[in-house]
Amino acid sequence: MDTPRRTHRPLSGAALEGVAAESILTWAFERFERVAIVASFQAESVVLMDMACRIRPHVDVITLDTGRLPQETHDLIDVLRRRLPLRLRVVSPDPDELEAMVAEHGVNLFHRSPELRRHCCDVRKARPLARALEGYGAWVTGLRREQSESRAGTPVVALDRAHGGIVKIAPLATWNRERVREYLETHDLPQHALYRRGYTSIGCAPCTRATRPGEDERAGRWWWEIGAVKECGLHAAENTHAGGPAVAAPGAIA
Repeated sequence: MDTPRRTHRPLSGAALEGVAAESILTWAFERFERVAIVASFQAESVVLMDMACRIRPHVDVITLDTGRLPQETHDLIDVLRRRLPLRLRVVSPDPDELEAMVAEHGVNLFHRSPELRRHCCDVRKARPLARALEGYGAWVTGLRREQSESRAGTPVVALDRAHGGIVKIAPLATWNRERVREYLETHDLPQHALYRRGYTSIGCAPCTRATRPGEDERAGRWWWEIGAVKECGLHAAENTHAGGPAVAAPGAIA
């Protein structure tokens, strides 16, 4: 974990409940030397990138180009790269790992079993992210508790043991969809084109469909898996609400 820039009193992650998202981001930038926003370029990512750029210029952003993204995602990346002062790093899977996976299981292995789908997500998403986060003290994600049952216990801040014990921050954990939409409209921010076609969660093209009335936001992810947790491995333990780590917080977060 990075050394604080100045001395602050300890604060547990649970104490950040109810704190404004902007204040949580300000705290993160003051507390850690290196912070990355990990962006899928869904609505929540756009909110966080815009919010962060209003706090400090040249925000570090990591996005995962899995090789199977919809063209609409690439289009939005280009739009926001021009609009916001981002230091954007586009991370791809290791070509040797990808080649070995496809040689053994085929390019559409994710349809054959949940285990193979998770293997595909691991090679295309989880492993590249782990490599990209090396050297960071914290990363910021757009997770919201309302998105699905598996995310209902998402902590605002917690130690991420899957990435070397760095801090994982979810400033929008308590937000609902309407609040996200209002922020985008208030600040006239571009939105992913697939939302207009009924998508409520957007990942790789072959693994995402539009959702139907009454379905939760992530029902369109890997829809052929019956009863499976709709996660790819980046956020495997979000259904357990933890108090979070004891970390140093500036007075503004008191």
